[in-house]
Amino acid sequence: MKVFNLACEHDHRFEGWFGSAEDYDSQHARGLVECPVCASTGIRKLPSAPRLNLSGAAEPAGRPSRPGSSGPSGTSGSPGAAGVPLDPRAAQALFLKMARNIVENTEDVGDRFAEEARRIHYNESPERGIRGVASPDEARELADEGIEVFAFPLPAVLKEPVQ
Repeated sequence: MKVFNLACEHDHRFEGWFGSAEDYDSQHARGLVECPVCASTGIRKLPSAPRLNLSGAAEPAGRPSRPGSSGPSGTSGSPGAAGVPLDPRAAQALFLKMARNIVENTEDVGDRFAEEARRIHYNESPERGIRGVASPDEARELADEGIEVFAFPLPAVLKEPVQ
């Protein structure tokens, strides 16, 4: 099994697991390797160090066990901590968590989003969380009517069952 660190053209980083380096090359050449966030097929391999499992080996002194862990100042790598930058991997994980939460807690109304948002706003339909597609003009019209909406791009990976 080969595990590669990969990134798309938008610098979304993720791991890819392949039976061999040749499997990766074959799938990449056929456009089958895609970013789980944006579905881009413009993928590149990132440099990575081999993982060595040395039983009984200790972590080197003076090095935190993982990025964002508590350091000498007592700050943590959690979002919102004063003066601590958010690790891009943590930001991506938070984005995916929010996207999953939206998918799990809303109804997909597709292209009928603007129509259904109005029906809910004017009490013609039961109140509930919805998601769908609206043009920029439709979104402006909804805002003018006092109907709050926001754009949130859902990754293609959430539109299919997870294996």
